[in-house]
Amino acid sequence: MSTSHRPDDSATPVAAILYMVAAYILFTFLDSSSKYLVLAGIAPLFIAWMRFAGHVVLVVALFRGWRSFGRFRPVSLPAHILRGAFLAGSTVFNILALRYLQLAETTSIYFFGPMVITALAGPLLGEWAGWRRWSAILAGFIGVLVITRPGIGVFGIGHVFALCSMLSNSIYVIMTRHMSATETPESLIFYSALAPLVVLTPTLPLTASMPADVWQWVLLVLLGAFGGLSHWCLIQAYRQATATSLAPYPYLQMIWMIAFGWVIFDQFPDNWTLAGAGIIVASGLYIVHREHRLRVRNQAGPGAETEVVAKKL
Repeated sequence: MSTSHRPDDSATPVAAILYMVAAYILFTFLDSSSKYLVLAGIAPLFIAWMRFAGHVVLVVALFRGWRSFGRFRPVSLPAHILRGAFLAGSTVFNILALRYLQLAETTSIYFFGPMVITALAGPLLGEWAGWRRWSAILAGFIGVLVITRPGIGVFGIGHVFALCSMLSNSIYVIMTRHMSATETPESLIFYSALAPLVVLTPTLPLTASMPADVWQWVLLVLLGAFGGLSHWCLIQAYRQATATSLAPYPYLQMIWMIAFGWVIFDQFPDNWTLAGAGIIVASGLYIVHREHRLRVRNQAGPGAETEVVAKKL
């Protein structure tokens, strides 16, 4: 097959949208299960280890790694390990945050990640944001302040864990962007599970604990399926459509998170959390819009003109 379907912005295939929606529903299952388990007394590090162990098994099965392991061969193994360590940190901090916060709160703070990535992409990747996108970043930060409300007794350790998770994930995403130029997609998804598994394994003697019932065992086993299948769905979605055209759909996760938090944990976000989430989502969508316009203009007029456009955006 010499000709492959290249994603473009002209139309977003329904299949790509469905894959994206499925991915974030699975992420919601993952977070809800993690919250249930950590509230039941299972150690966060052990929950994270089980999540990545199942993920590794599923990735090998889905990609049939035993047939052509060359697809998984890394160009820079240290970079994969460092990237995996940030993903492990993001996962563990998220589970710790879920012990204290509602699902909607952790998700709202997580959605500030794209704005942090936009800010860090300048010094780390040379992708500098203009004043309009910096304004959106500032607005998103205000949204985080609305949710956490530091100084009036609302900001707590759960918010610290959620912010650490978001920052760790932001660095993980930036490393993924950088490494995608030299690493295969299969190696990126495989080592994103294997590296955290290796990093977390030394903690097992101190954190491994027997679940109290069969239901907890079922959830622990399903964690890897939720994580692995969600990443597989993302890959399928991005094969059929551009990242920009699919960017709005992850924000639908807020709906699932509110619903799951309400039905499973009898928790409904207050007006402050909803307002802050709205500000963050609006800021994120604006950044997506500006980056889309920048790419279109770059394609239309490369060269010195591009630098002028970039500064204006």
